[in-house]
Amino acid sequence: MTTFHPDELPIDATLVRRLVDSAFPTYAEHEVVALPRSGSSNALFRLGDDALVRLPRQPGGGVSLVKEAAWLPSVAAGVSVAVPEILELGEPDLGYPEPWAITSWLPGRRLSPPALAPAPAPLGGDGGQLARDLATFVAEIRSLEVPGRAAGDESLAWYRGLPLWQLDAEFRDAAAQCRALGTALDIDHALDVWGSAVEASRQVERVDTWFHGDLLTENLLVDDSGGLAGVLDFGGLAIGDPTVDLVVAWEALDAAGRHEFRRALHVDDAAWTTGRGWALLIAMITFPYYGQSMPARCAERMAMARAALAG
Repeated sequence: MTTFHPDELPIDATLVRRLVDSAFPTYAEHEVVALPRSGSSNALFRLGDDALVRLPRQPGGGVSLVKEAAWLPSVAAGVSVAVPEILELGEPDLGYPEPWAITSWLPGRRLSPPALAPAPAPLGGDGGQLARDLATFVAEIRSLEVPGRAAGDESLAWYRGLPLWQLDAEFRDAAAQCRALGTALDIDHALDVWGSAVEASRQVERVDTWFHGDLLTENLLVDDSGGLAGVLDFGGLAIGDPTVDLVVAWEALDAAGRHEFRRALHVDDAAWTTGRGWALLIAMITFPYYGQSMPARCAERMAMARAALAG
């Protein structure tokens, strides 16, 4: 498989077959097929018709799968869109050092940013359904109860739940790297937009809630009508400032869709400007790291960055 990290664990279909057969022999007759587009955190393999195998690509990555097994059932019960079910949680074995998981397979087609889609659907009629569905998901996950025991779970703390202003140094470092790489972005304009977002983030009232943390097109499925069919990969599930989930508006929706999403979610100016800053940050940290190994992801993040810069 394509490698994305210097400390990548060796994973292939043969290893997956052996792990599955050893730990969960009821799946022995289910064919193992590597997905053509795998994730950067987990290698993904189709298991028969109804399941997916996820193996962390890096040492320590199994923590996210253990977290999902513990908390995703509570999230699934509180949201109206389909999310994966952890069917089995495998232990390290056969020389593979991390926990791994078998999850349910969700139907639907992978969403592309409007700027990259062959023929973007207009917002008229049911075209605004995706925007409303995304707003509903964000509102629902934010409204979920945060149990007291979650406070002691270190896996539920992530930098994407911090106030944006605390990440100023990280953004400026990424901007410098993007400038050196010759990235096709107006870096000076990006720094201006970022400065406004940092100031806005200081005005956002801090309310710690659940958030998805990686609400990007690669983790969204749509149905034949263009509505939201499923949300994938809760490895970034955490508790903190949920403003980061607004990035979905800048990558998954066009200008009209963003207007509908913001209206449906009742986002004020400070939070909206902060979400725009998150979109720039997540895009610009992608290019230096994944510029060679994940061109499709970089194209999607470039679409998000350009939308954020356009305002």
